[in-house]
Amino acid sequence: MVNIGFIGAGNMGTAIMKGIASSSLSSEVSLYAFDPCIEKVQALNEYNISACSSEQEIMDKCKYVFLAVKPQIIEDVLDAVSAHTTKDTVIISIAAGIGDDFIARKTIPDAKVILVMPNTPLLLGEGASALSRNENVTDEEFDIVLNIFRICGKAAVIPKDKMKEIIAINGSSPAFIYLFAKGFIDYAVSAGIDRKAAEELFTQSLIGSAKMITDSGNTIDELIKMVSSPGGTTLAGLDRLYEGNLTDVVKNCCESCTKRAYELSK
Repeated sequence: MVNIGFIGAGNMGTAIMKGIASSSLSSEVSLYAFDPCIEKVQALNEYNISACSSEQEIMDKCKYVFLAVKPQIIEDVLDAVSAHTTKDTVIISIAAGIGDDFIARKTIPDAKVILVMPNTPLLLGEGASALSRNENVTDEEFDIVLNIFRICGKAAVIPKDKMKEIIAINGSSPAFIYLFAKGFIDYAVSAGIDRKAAEELFTQSLIGSAKMITDSGNTIDELIKMVSSPGGTTLAGLDRLYEGNLTDVVKNCCESCTKRAYELSK
């Protein structure tokens, strides 16, 4: 039986715990959680997740420890657990912008660290998570953590020096997509279309378009052409998006996101 602990029981930590508890892994692991807000942990009782009284108790009980906390408070958490970190502890951090070198500096020099950038669709089992590891993590240890995120959606392994750049692509991108969707749905309402109908049609268009990217075998440029008849309505709309330099706006958005990640890592 493998002991897995969570420091932090917010939305993301809870989503991961529920994913594990609801999967085939549930018979192979024991789950523990600590959060300063005890009600958050108590809400997980039905998933057989044992409450701990402190961060230190999590470290002492568990080989795999998820730091499911905001980057703004991770330094305080690491200070609290440093004396309880061993060479066998595998630390899994989902704090945006925080590197493995920072975690090792605050705990032990040869700390085993796995960095994860998940996203909120994990709450529905539809997450997209990017993972990397430092050289101290074994293949077996990494595979256990990678499997956890694969049961909660899709997971990809990337170099650890790209973990800040990936945030805009999967970690923060749901918010960007929601804002994009809001523009279309608000337009529909302003044109006299029922909001619920507009949401149903546009969200299905998002789902279908994503499947076309992953499953059709066509490039994105080819897919755009498939929708764009010469002189038609789609090209009329695309022309305005090109005039507004939509792809440049998206690039600027991603660059700002990445810049903030580097600021948080200092």
